[in-house]
Amino acid sequence: MYGKAFAPEYRGSLGELSVNTSLEEVLAKAVEEQRRAQLSGDAVELAHAGLAVAEASRRLGHVDEAERAWKDSYRAARRADDRGAMAWAVWSGGTLARQRGDLALARRRLATAAELAEQGGDIVARGYSLAGLAETGRIQGDYEAVGRLHEKLLAEARKRGEARHTVWALEGIAQMHRNTGSFDSALALFEEAAQIAGDAGDDRGRAWALRGIADVRSAQGDPEAALALLTEAEVLCREIQLVGALAYNHKMRGNVLYRAGRYAEAEECYSGSLAEFRAMGEPRGEALSRLGLVKAKARQGRAATETAADLDVLERALRDIGLQHAEAMIGKARAELGVTAADAVPAH
Repeated sequence: MYGKAFAPEYRGSLGELSVNTSLEEVLAKAVEEQRRAQLSGDAVELAHAGLAVAEASRRLGHVDEAERAWKDSYRAARRADDRGAMAWAVWSGGTLARQRGDLALARRRLATAAELAEQGGDIVARGYSLAGLAETGRIQGDYEAVGRLHEKLLAEARKRGEARHTVWALEGIAQMHRNTGSFDSALALFEEAAQIAGDAGDDRGRAWALRGIADVRSAQGDPEAALALLTEAEVLCREIQLVGALAYNHKMRGNVLYRAGRYAEAEECYSGSLAEFRAMGEPRGEALSRLGLVKAKARQGRAATETAADLDVLERALRDIGLQHAEAMIGKARAELGVTAADAVPAH
């Protein structure tokens, strides 16, 4: 039913690169192709190479390089009057904006990318851009608005037999089920995603699916199974240098250990993921790691005033990123730890 996973963001002369090609290798080949295209004056190939540089840099956590590269790609595509290539460049810029925590900018760029893809007749670029919009909305907590879009994109991906997009859509829907407490539905969808990704040779998709399965297994009370799944996913992340996925894997390990009452180990994991997210300029992951760290320290006897003050700061940080459920998330943490906003101000 599904073919092997492919990487449409590696285009032109870089089209032979696999979805599982190590990111350092992608970057080296893309930079080499950039030089060749600059010498030959081939604007289309220059746009393709710039896109690959942008995506490899983004996934490696080199956000400043990624920002320059997608803009270079867009300028080259515009010189060539290639709307499809322009769409891919703006898609990359929108994805980068989401990674950097500017969700409003991400939505604007991804909507523009979808429009350019439509004008250029690039169905795949349009699908990726709409998927990016759906994922951005899901991260913001706007499930009602993007749930239907996830389902629509899943149906389209299944119809075309596109394994990578099917896996992405299944994982997004599964995450929404998990976040609303439908653990059995979430588990079934994550497991289907892991199976399809494995069969299609999509290590990136499988790593994210395994993380999702681990999360649900942990929430259902099986921490050892969850930790084993995260270890399996970590191997995949390291093989293709998925810096962001690895950081989220480590944060999830902290969540699993925290739920199991292993607070000192959880604190160590959260500290590690916090450093990773800071290094790659990923404010959402940073804020979520900080939240885990605050909770783990509170469970080990930290003063309620300090815990409450940190939660106040985190609520503002999460709201600034654009998460609609920031207040509910911090409210749940306050209730769990037995503190209130008023505790942040010591009595005199």
